Amino acid sequence: MAQQFELPDLGEGIHEAEIVDILVSEGDEVEEGQEVLTVETDKATVDIPSPTTATVQEIHVEPDQLVQVGDVLITFSGAQAGGEPEHKDEAPEGEGAPSQKEESAAPREGQEGAAPSGETEEQRREAPAPGNEHRQGPVPASPSTRRLARELEVDLQAVSPSGPGGRVTAQDVRAFAETGSEAARRAPKPSAEAAPQRPQRASVRPSEISAPALPDFTQWGPVERVPLRSIRRTIAQRMARAWSQVPHVSHQDVADITQLEELRQRCRQRVEEQGGQLTLTALAMKAAVAALKEHPRFNASLDPDAQEIILKSYYHLGVAVDTEQGLIVPVIRNADRKSLTELSIELAELAERTRQGQATLEDLQGGTFTITNVGPIGGTAFSPIINYPQAAILGMARARWQPAVLQGDEGEDQVPRIEPRYLLPLVLTFDHRIVDGADAARFMRSIVSMLEDPDKLLLSL
Repeated sequence: MAQQFELPDLGEGIHEAEIVDILVSEGDEVEEGQEVLTVETDKATVDIPSPTTATVQEIHVEPDQLVQVGDVLITFSGAQAGGEPEHKDEAPEGEGAPSQKEESAAPREGQEGAAPSGETEEQRREAPAPGNEHRQGPVPASPSTRRLARELEVDLQAVSPSGPGGRVTAQDVRAFAETGSEAARRAPKPSAEAAPQRPQRASVRPSEISAPALPDFTQWGPVERVPLRSIRRTIAQRMARAWSQVPHVSHQDVADITQLEELRQRCRQRVEEQGGQLTLTALAMKAAVAALKEHPRFNASLDPDAQEIILKSYYHLGVAVDTEQGLIVPVIRNADRKSLTELSIELAELAERTRQGQATLEDLQGGTFTITNVGPIGGTAFSPIINYPQAAILGMARARWQPAVLQGDEGEDQVPRIEPRYLLPLVLTFDHRIVDGADAARFMRSIVSMLEDPDKLLLSL
């Protein structure tokens, strides 16, 4: 019999993917574990292996198509034992359903001993499906069913599926909403003495305003419509979310990195011999880690529902990388535990993997603070958008030689003089719900002071 292969759960928070390449054709014989599709998610490009040894009977997708978790990708025929079950109305082993041996030994409905002792048949029917209580990952359901669940405020994780392959249907959602509402009405209400109500606090989550409809641009001239797909679509969604949810404020400063640049030039060749690149970004990462330890609220996230600030005791720095697909932010973990040389090597390798589209999901998750450097391209200043749900982002513009007025503290040095200095413009964008402008100024001064004094920076390593 035929076996349908659906888009599996590809990782935390991933609910859809775009088909990049189809690696097999109808009629091909495939082995279990053989790669059959390449898909692109909002995080990385992923090769999907066949779940079984079988023949490709029908391919249901095509390149550039957007698919949801649970959508059918390929139909296999002649699947061998050890793959997924051929009957889509049976749950796979290990997910709460009995194996074939267990099922044959278990009593059927209507047979003697079908209902356990002390449990009525009605109670058994109303009990949740086995394994449903602890289901993890995205629930197989169509987009319309997910939309219905959102409208009815139903958690799909709690719904017992009745569709093929464990898929939750619209009928399942409506039935759960009705029974859940009835159960809530019949549940005993706690007395005011037993459970005093907390005073309602004002929300710290900004409201979202829907955008007005676009005009018909063709009335003024010819246009071209380009699909917003994959990474570009994800960037648009995340930037809109960050801008709507976070009150952004920017603080700018300039670091005199003349001495730091001399140090970088002296040490650059030794780092390159070990496979790294001693860039200003790598040096800024070390300065940022030291500043984050001194000012922990910039290494945090805000939980608006619990109204709590989550302070993180680890330092995973995201670094924005310019790629052909768009801006991607891979993460260097435990930056505080790595030497400047180790950071330079890892940063070069990670940036190259990201540009080649080979970054893994692990590479792109868990960042606590982000650095973006547009200096190699140009610009004197800019205002980066926070990488939500982080608390801040540090932007670096192009460092350049400029005339600067210098004045010493004593003697002849008190006379102002003009010298060429290598100046680096910096901008810090921060979440004003978590920190204030004075906090941002102090945080930025911590970074600037270390960049301006290489000895101080090296002592912080």
